[in-house]
Amino acid sequence: MFAACSRSAIERGEGLRLDGPQTQGVPIVVFRTDDDEFFAVDDTCTHQDASLADGWLEGCQIECPLHASRFDLRTGAVDALPAKAPIRTHAVSVIGDDVFVTLSSEAPNLPNGSALSGLSGLSTPSALLVSAMQPQGDPA
Repeated sequence: MFAACSRSAIERGEGLRLDGPQTQGVPIVVFRTDDDEFFAVDDTCTHQDASLADGWLEGCQIECPLHASRFDLRTGAVDALPAKAPIRTHAVSVIGDDVFVTLSSEAPNLPNGSALSGLSGLSTPSALLVSAMQPQGDPA
């Protein structure tokens, strides 16, 4: 669990993108709904490499700004095509004015061709470094 931000850092109906060491190499976004609920999900749409933080929040759904896929923030489930795979959700705790996020232990669902797609299944910064240093493909 890590401290993501203060409650006041996110207006109702908005999201805050986080991309630092605490997110283990996969950007996430924390949303605050109009009903004052907080949700955290991976920031990358599972259909194509687009930031969900730039999307449209309506109730507990986020719509991707690229092709209008929609996801349920509570479950990560796809609510509208063209996306077919759910987004990964993360547990959120609000204590006083602080918003905390506990990252999911599941691998992220990243789209093919995403700059981050090679990171699926990696869970620590050291694993990311080791992966980046290993040769890619067959040199023959």
